[in-house]
Amino acid sequence: MIRSKLVRRFGRKPLAMVGFTLVMLVLLVAVFAPQVAPHDPLRADFGAILQPPSAQYMLGTDEVGRDVLSRLIFGARASLQAGLLAVLIAVGIGVPLGLVSGYIGGPLDELVIMRITDAIMAFPVIILALALTTALGAGLTTAMIAIGVVYIPIFVRLARAQALTLREAEFVEAARALGNRSTPIIFLHLLPNMVSAILVQASLSVAAAILVESALSFLGLGVQPPTPSWGSMLRTGTGYLANAPWTSFWPGMAIFVTVLGINLMGDGLRDVLDPKD
Repeated sequence: MIRSKLVRRFGRKPLAMVGFTLVMLVLLVAVFAPQVAPHDPLRADFGAILQPPSAQYMLGTDEVGRDVLSRLIFGARASLQAGLLAVLIAVGIGVPLGLVSGYIGGPLDELVIMRITDAIMAFPVIILALALTTALGAGLTTAMIAIGVVYIPIFVRLARAQALTLREAEFVEAARALGNRSTPIIFLHLLPNMVSAILVQASLSVAAAILVESALSFLGLGVQPPTPSWGSMLRTGTGYLANAPWTSFWPGMAIFVTVLGINLMGDGLRDVLDPKD
């Protein structure tokens, strides 16, 4: 009943539905990339180098004659994979740490967890991600790990704030009175009551993680050529802006549309799950 009500409320928000539609389209394209792509994204056609959009190559070709549309479709896989898995890493580590920090408190909270969190948050996201990928080595896996580590403090602080609010609630007091230990109280009572806040923050963080992955690939520290990636396609295309603008325009549009869709959907989720409404 509650679930169907939330779905109906979400469906009544036009911008949220636009975002959901965009995200689902990108997701479906990424999943069914081999079936959707008209050409092999790695196959070079030296007779069609930097060819403008045509019937054969709908979005044109790049500097070695590869189909831009096919590379965009396969590049969606790298961006979504980086965004989703990086946020899963951040949630999987940050939420338990924040719960423990907020519920138990004391020196563990003030002197250890929160001080490490503050130290990580003192660095700009992209600078810290660059440092970590440089140390770990370039590649999609290391980019996902680096982005996940960078976003851990966001979920630590979110979970801690929720735990500080909920630990004095009546249902938590009742659980203590029944003799429950800290661990079941944290994961069976506190965690279910903050899922909505975590879900909203996770959806918005996926969009930010895709931007960071694109930036890392643009700088040569993310997905490595010849594997398609929107960031690396954008970097390569900047060298041909004067005579082949489509090589950078379409990757930029793909990043823009995907991030916009995720943000619109996240804003809709926040409005729907807001307990004040």
